[in-house]
This record gives sequence, C-alpha cells and structure tokens, in this order.
Amino acid sequence: METVDIIPDIHGQITKLRSALDTLGWRRGSSGWVHPEPNRRIVFLGDFIDRGPENRSVIQVVRDLIDSGKASAIMGNHELYALHFHMLHPETGRPLRAHSEKNLRQHQSFLAELQVGTRETNEIMSWMSSLPLILETDDFRAVHACWIDHSIDRLRLLAGSGVLSEEQLIRVADPAYELFHLAEEITKGPEHRLPDGYSFTDKDGTCRDQVRLKWWNAGAQTWRDIAISVPVLDDLRHIAGSQWSTRKYMNMDPLYAEQTSTHGAVA
Repeated sequence: METVDIIPDIHGQITKLRSALDTLGWRRGSSGWVHPEPNRRIVFLGDFIDRGPENRSVIQVVRDLIDSGKASAIMGNHELYALHFHMLHPETGRPLRAHSEKNLRQHQSFLAELQVGTRETNEIMSWMSSLPLILETDDFRAVHACWIDHSIDRLRLLAGSGVLSEEQLIRVADPAYELFHLAEEITKGPEHRLPDGYSFTDKDGTCRDQVRLKWWNAGAQTWRDIAISVPVLDDLRHIAGSQWSTRKYMNMDPLYAEQTSTHGAVA
C-alpha cells in the first residue's frame, strides 16, 4: 500500500500549505513535484478557498500537484458554495447562491482576488466543477465531512463517480431535490438546530442556530460535547438537555471517526 498524505481545509493559507508540503518531504523540481518515496501521494479534502488571503496561490499549487500526477482532490462545501455563487440559474438568470451580506462576507477573501465573471475566475470554477464529492480506492475512501453509507450509495446511483454534471450542480443548490440533501450531509456533516432562543457566531461572523454534530461521539451528554462547528464552546455552556441523535452515523470504523474529528475525513 502506498503512503498517502491527507491535507484538508487549506482555506486560502498558502504559507501553511507550503510549510505542510515541506514538512511532509515534498519538493518542486524542474520537472514537477517529487518526493523521496516515489510512490507517495497526496489527497486534498477540499475547502481550498475563503477566509485566508491567498486563494489563487493555493489553487495554483494544488492544481500543479494534481497535474504532476502526485495528488488527487475532492470538493469541499466551500467549493460547492463558490460554484453556486458564480453560476447563474439558466431559467431565472439569478446566482444559484444569493449574493447576500452573509454570503458575500463568507466569500470575501476569494472575491478580493478573483472577481465574478472574469476569464480566470470562470476557468477556476470549471476546474472546481470537475472535482468529485467522494474518492474511493481499494485502500481507502475520502470525503470532505462525513461518509454516510446510505447517502454515498444514493450519490453513486445519481452521479456515478461523484462528479456532478452542470444540471446536477443546479439541483444541488435547491432543497427541493435529493441531491441537495446528499451534498449537505457529505460536505458539511449532520447538523442539528439548537433549542429555541440559542445561537452562536461562527468563524465567518455569521450568527447560527444550528451546530454540526460530532456524530461519532455516542457518549455526548451536552451540546458542548456534541458540537464541532462552534469556535467558542462556552457559548453553549448554558444550554441544557440533548435533542440530537447520532445513531444512523455510528456504523463507521474508529480510524474514520478519528480522522473526521479534524473536519475532513478519510477511511
């Protein structure tokens, strides 16, 4: 079995990406990327963009590694968000993801470098649309957030290898379609609404009343135990009771659960 380096959630941070590659032993030579172990590979788990200031550079390095035959990549929820932000519905002419204050704030660092509608941006969107939602080999499987067997089975039935067609990308933006809910589970993981009157502020400064669940933590007793998406867990300290269920997500092996706890999963 070859050695695979798993790299999730770069979020526009080129310095950290280069440092990680250097630490792992990767070097860029005149003929492309090389590693002392000739069979070594990288799998990127998506979320290349947003938050950090160097989205373009991150995409260039990731694509260079893929073009060198040294890496594979899957789509994260931020790539899916970006595709919907930049794509227009063929019937309404409106963006598939609204250009609301919240969504503009979330996508701000990308837009500071790559504006809507430019040739470079459109080419990057075309590349993003070629990324699969899942990756599976004889040795391992990878997904951005949560590998739920029944959801993956449905995705395979609808989208084969997990690469969405243009028509499917449009459907994934619409809660009326099954693909929307499959992509939500696969790229974000299970979520649950907090009790009435409670909320928190996420990393992008958005006020939310739903938390992503540590679905592998069957012993969780409090919202602080189960929440994975809350930057300041003390925001949940006063919430009593438990109203979530992780039962349907508990059929994965321990290695998968351990890897997923960093947001980004490999089994």
